[in-house]
Amino acid sequence: MITQIYNTLVDKMRYADGIPLLLLRLYLAPVMIQAGWTKAQSFDNIVNWFGNEDYGLGLPFPLVMAFLATAAELVGGIFILLGALTRLVSIPLLITMVVAMVTVHAKHGWAAIADSSSWLSDGTIFLNEKVMEAPERLAAAKSLLQAHGHYDWLTGSGNFVILNNGIEFGATYFVMLAVLLFYGGGRFVSVDYFVSATRAKKTL
Repeated sequence: MITQIYNTLVDKMRYADGIPLLLLRLYLAPVMIQAGWTKAQSFDNIVNWFGNEDYGLGLPFPLVMAFLATAAELVGGIFILLGALTRLVSIPLLITMVVAMVTVHAKHGWAAIADSSSWLSDGTIFLNEKVMEAPERLAAAKSLLQAHGHYDWLTGSGNFVILNNGIEFGATYFVMLAVLLFYGGGRFVSVDYFVSATRAKKTL
C-alpha cells in the first residue's frame, strides 16, 4: 500500500520535473550575466590580466581568451535564463569554470570565505595556511576599526569576513551547469522544450 502511494506520487511529480531545472537556471543565469557584463565593462583590463605573467594568469592569446570568457558568460547566461540551447551553451561555461578553478582559485583551496574552523580548511581535505591565519588578521582588523573607525556602523549589515577566493563557488556553478548539460532547460519551462514540441508536431 505504502509502496503504491509512493510510486503514484513519484509519477505525479514527473509532470513538474522542469521546476527544479527552472529554479537552477534562475539562480545561475544572473551570476553568469553579471560576470560577463563586468568583464565587458573593463575588457582591456581583463585582457591584460589574462595575459600578464607577473600579476595575472599568463594565459596564451589573452585577447581571444578574454573574448571567449566574456561571451560565454554574458551570452550564455542570457540563453540559460531563457532555457534556449541550454545543453549547448552549458559546454563553454563548463570550460570557463574549469579554467577559472585551475588558474585562479585552486591555489586558495576550497573555501570562498576564510573559516579556520571548517574541516574543509584544516587539512582534513584542503589545507590553506592563509585560511588558518585568518582569525588573527580579522581580529587585528576589528581592533583597528574599533579604535579608529565607526565600527558599529561598518558592521551594521553583518560581521566582517576575510575572502579566501577558493574553488567553492566555481565548483558549485560547475555542478549546476553539468545538471543543465545532462537534463536540459526543463519540461514546460524552457524555450528548448517548446521548440522540441513544435518540431515533434510537424513530423507527425
